[in-house]
Amino acid sequence: MYKRYKVFKLLIVIITCFYGTANAQNNEVSLNSSAGQQWKIKPQADVADASKIKDAGYNTIDWVTAVVPGTTFASYVAAGLEKDPNFGDNIYKVDKAKYDRSFWYRTEFNVPANYTKKTIWLNFRGVNRKADIYLNGTQLGTLDGFMQRGHFDISALVNRSGKNVLTALVYIPKQPLANVGSPNYVSSAGWDWMPYVPGLNSGITDNVYLSNTGDVTIKDPWIRTNLPTNARADLSIALEVKNNAPNSQAAIVKGIITPGNIEFQKKIYVDANGSTEVKLNKRDFEQLIINSPKLWWPNGYGEPNLYNCKLSVSIGDEVSDVQNIKFGIKRYSYDTIGHVLHLAINGTKVFIKGGDWGMSEYMLRCRGAEYDYKVKLHKEMNFNMIRNWIGSTTDEEFYEACDKYGIMVWDDFWLNANPNLPADITTFNANAIEKIKRFRNHPAIAVWCADNEGWPEQPLSVWLKEDLATFDGGDRWYQPNSHAENLTGSGPWDAKDPRYYFTAYPTGLGGNKGWGLRTELGTAVFVNFESFKKFMPKENWWPRNEMWDQHFFGPRAFNAGPDSYEASITNGYGAPNGIEDFCRKAQFVSLESNKAMYEGWQDAMGDDASGIMTWMSQSAYPSMVWQTYDYYYDLTGAYWGVKKACEPLHIQWNPVTNAIKIINTTRKDADGLTASADVYNLDGTLVKQYSQSKMVDAPANSSGAVFDLKFNQYKADLAKNKKVVSSSSTNGDASAINDGNPGTRWASRYSDGEWVYIDLGREEVVNGVGLSWEDAYAKAFRIQVSTDASHWHDVYSTDDGRQGDQKIMFPEVTARYVKMQGIERATYWGYSLYNFEVYQGDVASEGLSDVHFIKLKLTDKDGKLVSDNFYWRGNKRKDYTALNTLAKVDLKTGYKTVKADGKYYITAQITNPSSSKAVAFGVRVQAVRTSNGEQILPAIMSDNYFTLLKGETKTVKIEFDAAVLGNDSIRLIAIPYNNTK
Repeated sequence: MYKRYKVFKLLIVIITCFYGTANAQNNEVSLNSSAGQQWKIKPQADVADASKIKDAGYNTIDWVTAVVPGTTFASYVAAGLEKDPNFGDNIYKVDKAKYDRSFWYRTEFNVPANYTKKTIWLNFRGVNRKADIYLNGTQLGTLDGFMQRGHFDISALVNRSGKNVLTALVYIPKQPLANVGSPNYVSSAGWDWMPYVPGLNSGITDNVYLSNTGDVTIKDPWIRTNLPTNARADLSIALEVKNNAPNSQAAIVKGIITPGNIEFQKKIYVDANGSTEVKLNKRDFEQLIINSPKLWWPNGYGEPNLYNCKLSVSIGDEVSDVQNIKFGIKRYSYDTIGHVLHLAINGTKVFIKGGDWGMSEYMLRCRGAEYDYKVKLHKEMNFNMIRNWIGSTTDEEFYEACDKYGIMVWDDFWLNANPNLPADITTFNANAIEKIKRFRNHPAIAVWCADNEGWPEQPLSVWLKEDLATFDGGDRWYQPNSHAENLTGSGPWDAKDPRYYFTAYPTGLGGNKGWGLRTELGTAVFVNFESFKKFMPKENWWPRNEMWDQHFFGPRAFNAGPDSYEASITNGYGAPNGIEDFCRKAQFVSLESNKAMYEGWQDAMGDDASGIMTWMSQSAYPSMVWQTYDYYYDLTGAYWGVKKACEPLHIQWNPVTNAIKIINTTRKDADGLTASADVYNLDGTLVKQYSQSKMVDAPANSSGAVFDLKFNQYKADLAKNKKVVSSSSTNGDASAINDGNPGTRWASRYSDGEWVYIDLGREEVVNGVGLSWEDAYAKAFRIQVSTDASHWHDVYSTDDGRQGDQKIMFPEVTARYVKMQGIERATYWGYSLYNFEVYQGDVASEGLSDVHFIKLKLTDKDGKLVSDNFYWRGNKRKDYTALNTLAKVDLKTGYKTVKADGKYYITAQITNPSSSKAVAFGVRVQAVRTSNGEQILPAIMSDNYFTLLKGETKTVKIEFDAAVLGNDSIRLIAIPYNNTK
């Protein structure tokens, strides 16, 4: 068990103890290894005496101690029989054949003394991918598919007074995992963000436990909520009651719903060895009408209120079985107006802000309390949705945490784009039904999605739709394809210039054009040095090398654009002088691009944007791409960029138009706000001519402009009277497009592929063009640039052209030739342009230093700060190297620490004194151990990577579990970018 897991191992034990107490009424007894149960494993091929392993006292000295729930490979790792797979390229060197085979699991247990009821059950919550289950040598059955539950009546087989031997033969999943071997953890065979996991994550992967009931039991209770209005909820309850006795039974079903202490009961009859469906609603019990219900709301829209329904079934005076079901009162609704999927809850439209989970952990070692922490970090980032990518997270604790923190779930099934079917479609479908039944009571589930970036092959597309209609009642949206059908594709997955996300339209793979709803859009995200050295051998620290690629900063993750990411660091902040400098500067690339990603979508709320999810929001493997917090729970620059952008009430800047907007993604109007903007030079002086302030109202679910910053938006026209070259001309010289006369024009011949370009005479830095189209405009065209008029590079493309004036901006590029390349005409005629301007980049606005700062504030009518935001901007827009000239500053740090309820709470004030020599840029705060300076993780923090002007103070709050610190003490450090040269 490696360092990252030591703290969570302790927390999981605490959770297990709590779980046992909470469910004592069911007499559930865990057989998990975390509860002290000893399991052993051994490859099937190495067990010569398989017939004897059923015997109590069988010698397992040469077997390996197993982790249950867990995987075969993870068990060998925990036993110290494999080198740390997180480190270096260790996992790539493992002999796969050692684990890519079937394994026996074995344990011995005693029946608890308080198991006095008639029926004893052995319960499995999941195995991957298939297993034969035996008790005392008798096969109980076969579990096929990792969602199938095992619920075995062992009353006649179990030894109530002595040892019992439980064995399971677990089979390796079929390959290819997608889609032949589905259902399974599809990425286990390797992806562009995680390595091949030996054993393909096969094992007993979910909880194993005993339970004790009478003859009659409850199966798959289902609570649905209908909201005629938000002031009234009508509940319906369905459950199967099963009689396990050879004689018919009269039973009483009772229910208690809290809060509210709503009670009901019904007498039923169940045939011998039979079942009966019980359905209850307001017609049966008027108390199932709840007035003024406490509704379940997603994060940012209200409290995620939960109810509990305790269901019991009794024979006479004896309670035979009890189940507790947590549920939320809510109503999802959807529309596809404008071919964009919109989601609403309780009648309120929700702007989706979320992230994709590839896996909870690449070796399935995420358990219990760790889910709570991971999901809480998403709440802290102001997210309201997590996409369970290809259904790779299967643990109940994940859904429970999402319910608790108000995080909706976009829940995928186990299909990935490939035009092939699972080897056994009947088993696949049975597992899909099992998944629906297991998780449908969770209010967090908002969307069911069949296939990642593709459509399910028939008959699965029809089957899944019918499964959901039958077993979830059509209460959630069924989405066949994760990036099409009212969605705007997926990707790109590499960090872009912030202006990219504000420019129509960020290109997606598949789907419709536009912002719309994008289920995947990501950036490379490099770790801090503290994490980097935990998984990277020192000899491979610097410079970049093949070992970096083993952790997906290279060709393995080419979609993340590691080369362009590295170029952004070098060009933006200066060439790094080593790995620590590289990690430090990378955080600002990640912060800026990830903040822009969400702000760009929010800027387009008034157009077609309905939401965005980043690829990915959490890390399953120590990696340098696609994450917000890293594998070790360090909160990267991306985390802080996302957290700021996703504030429910938010002020932001559009770097393309310079508009300042207020974004309100709540269900409440915000009136009487004051928005202000100030611009500061590198030395911290206020440049007053750019200061603005205005009172504004921000209606719910809106994106509204307040004012524009007065930067030079369109620079000097470089094209005027320069040489023009065209593919054709039907009305004279093409130079009419830059002769300064708005009444003259160039017209091409009547074909789609015509073009015209301007020779600027020398290489210039350009960042936009202005086009003035006659009625014969281009429906689709590209803007291309070149330095030699032979090799052209696209800087802009559209298939949504229009008549009239059009200003097009793009990131600065050096070019001599700028071309309009036609693709498709809008009319029968050719292309007709009155004017073609080329805008000069790198022209400073008046009074601004090479790098300057934009500080935004939003206050309410009482003057209370409700949102602030901070940007750095270059005259050469992506050149921030002048930041390296900032003088060192002596920050003043004071903090108070309180220990309560098993946690430490730190409140710190970080001050940049008025007498300081400079602005304190990008201050990073860390709580560390006094003994060795190691960062204390995991921790929740309120702010980081912030900038302090002279005389400013920032309050930062930090909390973490006391178990993380142990007997050590705390030291707080705050280091600005200035001081790490």
